[in-house]
Amino acid sequence: MLPAQRHQRIIESLGRKGTVRTEDLAALLGVSHETVRRDLAVLERRALLVRVHGGATSAASGTGEELSYLERSTSQSEAKAVIGGLAAGLLRPRQTVIIDVGTTAVHVARAVPPSFRGVVATCSLLVAAELAGRPGVEVLVAGGRVRQGDLAVSNARTLEFFEDLRADVAFLGSGGVDAHAGLTDYFLDEVATKRVILARTARTYVLADTEKHGRVAAYRVCALDGPSGLVTDAEPPPALASALARAGTEVIHP
Repeated sequence: MLPAQRHQRIIESLGRKGTVRTEDLAALLGVSHETVRRDLAVLERRALLVRVHGGATSAASGTGEELSYLERSTSQSEAKAVIGGLAAGLLRPRQTVIIDVGTTAVHVARAVPPSFRGVVATCSLLVAAELAGRPGVEVLVAGGRVRQGDLAVSNARTLEFFEDLRADVAFLGSGGVDAHAGLTDYFLDEVATKRVILARTARTYVLADTEKHGRVAAYRVCALDGPSGLVTDAEPPPALASALARAGTEVIHP
């Protein structure tokens, strides 16, 4: 297991329990106590946790963007797992696939079937870490500046990477999906990346659990007719469902 994968599992365990023990983490991750202690030190420097004797505890609320990532990585985890499974079910052999950034995107990567053979391109180091060891999967990672927390990559080099890529299918993270505002997100550089992916990919699906239905983030990505479909964990509310239908955007849910 790569360091980024271990860090993600530690964060998830901490979010569920509030406190984790070094001994338990070593057993969970299959590594030594010393490796766990090094991982906890890295996560503490990122303000994701506070080390205590024998383990770690959650950082105090209000410490900024990194803690927001911790909260998001544990919120709606069952819904995100459902979305990940539905998205992975859309894959076909020998496709070139783009998996975007975000906590739900990580669940898509985890749900990719062991039998899948193809190319996965991503601007998320966490997604790359999930798939890097898979036999038959070629993982391509965009260059650029890394944002803490999600370990998302973005800048002009990221745009160049995706401008030169022609993918069969893409799964895009989102800050919100609204009947009037369309698809929105929180980071301007990453909005630009999403727009390039939308323009260069045959089919694109937005990943959005029910908490994002009707939510409007700071920056608009596109109208509802931009993506091919929305992958979610439950039927959208009537206003959003009607708007998606008018836009011709498929809705995929259990």
